[in-house]
Amino acid sequence: MRIDILTIFPSLINSFVKESLIGRAQERGTLEIVAHDLREGASGTHKAVDDTPFGGGPGMVLKPEPIFNVVEKKNPPRPLLLLSPAGETFTHSKAKELSKLDGFSLICGRYEGVDQRVRDHLIDGEISLGDFVLAGGEIAALAIIETVTRLVPGVMGNEESAESESFAEGLLEYPQYTRPWDFKGITPPDVLRSGNHEEIELWRKARALEMTLSNRPDLIEKRGGLTDDEQSLLIRKFK
Repeated sequence: MRIDILTIFPSLINSFVKESLIGRAQERGTLEIVAHDLREGASGTHKAVDDTPFGGGPGMVLKPEPIFNVVEKKNPPRPLLLLSPAGETFTHSKAKELSKLDGFSLICGRYEGVDQRVRDHLIDGEISLGDFVLAGGEIAALAIIETVTRLVPGVMGNEESAESESFAEGLLEYPQYTRPWDFKGITPPDVLRSGNHEEIELWRKARALEMTLSNRPDLIEKRGGLTDDEQSLLIRKFK
């Protein structure tokens, strides 16, 4: 998979994607992440990428010229998506959709946003992390990169890990424990060292349901509520 990022701060992207799983996946050739500096598409002595809005108003707006020029010169993979508060909310389902592509590209907004002509004549869609405003799209781009790429086969190493995580089945993830078994007199549930894998899976499903009901009941509603089996599982006692 190849992901291109169009930004005025390419160093922010480059320093992040060199690390951890994403960095190792790039070394293996599983991923290719390329950051393009929008200033390369700007003209004039000062390579200005922004200007005041027509009609007046506060702040600055990213000019269309640098963005169009970089896209036309670099030909980044499509779809080309603008990171914007006005976009479709990014979800696990959207991440899965993008993870099945050979590549895609993200434009990082800044200041008061981008010239509307970018929206109308260049991009293929818009994505938002949620109902809040960042100073720029770089953090959003990195969040999307990490969320999507860990679903790409060969990136995480353990494919089962991604399948059991929060939101994969419309539920939050179950509690996790590791060594030591006894920490300050606090021990995990005994079922986790019972060796009974069927019971462990049922315990995990029960705790995932419990956590989701407590913290994100909207996710349960979205699934159509609890089934009879799930309701029984919630009241089951585990040894």
